Amino acid sequence: MPYAAITYRVKPGCEDELEKIFADFKRVDTPEMRDENGEPVGRLLGTAVFVKDEFMVRVIHYEGDFAAIARHMARQQGVHNVEQKLAPYLTHRRPASSPEEFKQNFQNALMRCVSQLSVETHPAGS
Repeated sequence: MPYAAITYRVKPGCEDELEKIFADFKRVDTPEMRDENGEPVGRLLGTAVFVKDEFMVRVIHYEGDFAAIARHMARQQGVHNVEQKLAPYLTHRRPASSPEEFKQNFQNALMRCVSQLSVETHPAGS
């Protein structure tokens, strides 16, 4: 099952404030993603946020179509609330007041994946 990572540049020394913001995070309304016909296209399995100095990374564990995950997250009020609360701690402003702005920022902040290993792909499991 794949992972994606989203980067943020934050002001150093604000780790405690960032932790408080994510402690109050309102989760998505459903982890199941469906297309316009109601067919399943993806599932959000979990997220984690890491911060060190001026870097914060949000890791997303999902299955299915990642574009569907991004579209779904762009429509979630909790995600917009967090982005708004993060704004004072970011070194670069990232407008995300609309789903379109959020999707653009999401795409721009997406890290390139160079390796993903899992128990399913382990040679001992063959």
